[in-house]
Amino acid sequence: MLKGKHIILGITGSIAAYKAAYIIRALVKKEAEVQVVITPAGKELITPLTLSTLSSHPVISEFFSNRDGTWNSHVDLGLWADAMLIAPATASTIGKMANGIADNMLVTTYLSCKAPVFVAPAMDLDMFAHPTTQQNLDRLRSFGNHVIEPAEGELASHLVGKGRMEEPDRIVEILEGFFSQKQELKGKKILITAGPTYERIDPVRFIGNYSSGKMGFALAEACAQRGADVALVSGPVSLQAKHPAIHRISVESAEEMYQATVSRFPGMDAAILCAAVADYRPEVLEKEKIKRESTGEMTLHLLPNKDIAATLGEMKEGKQRLVGFALETHDGLHHAMDKLRRKNLDFIVLNSLEDKGAGFQYDTNKVTLLDKEGRVQTFPLKRKEEVASDIIDKLSALLKKG
Repeated sequence: MLKGKHIILGITGSIAAYKAAYIIRALVKKEAEVQVVITPAGKELITPLTLSTLSSHPVISEFFSNRDGTWNSHVDLGLWADAMLIAPATASTIGKMANGIADNMLVTTYLSCKAPVFVAPAMDLDMFAHPTTQQNLDRLRSFGNHVIEPAEGELASHLVGKGRMEEPDRIVEILEGFFSQKQELKGKKILITAGPTYERIDPVRFIGNYSSGKMGFALAEACAQRGADVALVSGPVSLQAKHPAIHRISVESAEEMYQATVSRFPGMDAAILCAAVADYRPEVLEKEKIKRESTGEMTLHLLPNKDIAATLGEMKEGKQRLVGFALETHDGLHHAMDKLRRKNLDFIVLNSLEDKGAGFQYDTNKVTLLDKEGRVQTFPLKRKEEVASDIIDKLSALLKKG
């Protein structure tokens, strides 16, 4: 899967830099072309001569390698690459990448790179566990970068803990796995809803919920990566879709989401209803801000919103597939199975607020998949990107069966 692929290998100033030699050798054996970009600190730990010999390319470290007017173009490198791998990645480099501090050739190349980026952290356990490092890694993930989690083991400090760079063979396997991803959804059109809806009370207040949209956006990225064209109907969230095959339709209210979803569903192969849609809206929308001093006690009269899932369940035809979500606080399996049947879903994703680390705002989720044949699959707590992959695996199988 790596044959003919152009790989930029970024090396930083970690003692794990020696492992880069093994990564280069493994990539070259698989017929990939490797261009090394190394930081000045990295050169203190492994020599450019070694890296150049293994990769069969001059090692790039500085913007200007000679005084004759020639220079190394980070832009050209970014366009050349099929993937960029930073291994090892120190806390310093991770921080610079997360915050756009382009003070060396490696980070400027990263900022210019249009290809997928893989980051393999390597540092002492306390540095890795520090909130700053974790925040920077989360930020890189939010940009769409792939973080290769470090292993636990003995570190350069002779302490034992998490921070040891993943082994070279495993890193290469991860790259191979990425390039061997199936495009089983190529040609398919998938409709996904995400985020909350806001139901206005007056010009400054609304009824809403805590949904961040992270799960829905992760599902959209997973579908697009597998070749699907995605229509993402999103409530008001700050997230941005990254894949060019994702077309975002921004809405605010449940009624707007209903109209956007119902109008598009007939042309879709499947829909995944991940949004946390408000069940009710105020009967009266005040044109001016309600004043507490003049209003005193206030009662809101709420009307039910249209049921998007039930409507699409009635509209569903032939080979179309419909996936719903159920966020429950008690008797989850019972309520999810009831919703599955009532709304004519093909399967439903159950998550519970009783599970620590699952639900609104978290980067992780713990789900159970229930289908109309009565099959139940329960998964452990995972990052939402991994949860999305599990859900799309099941949807892909259903679409393949037709």
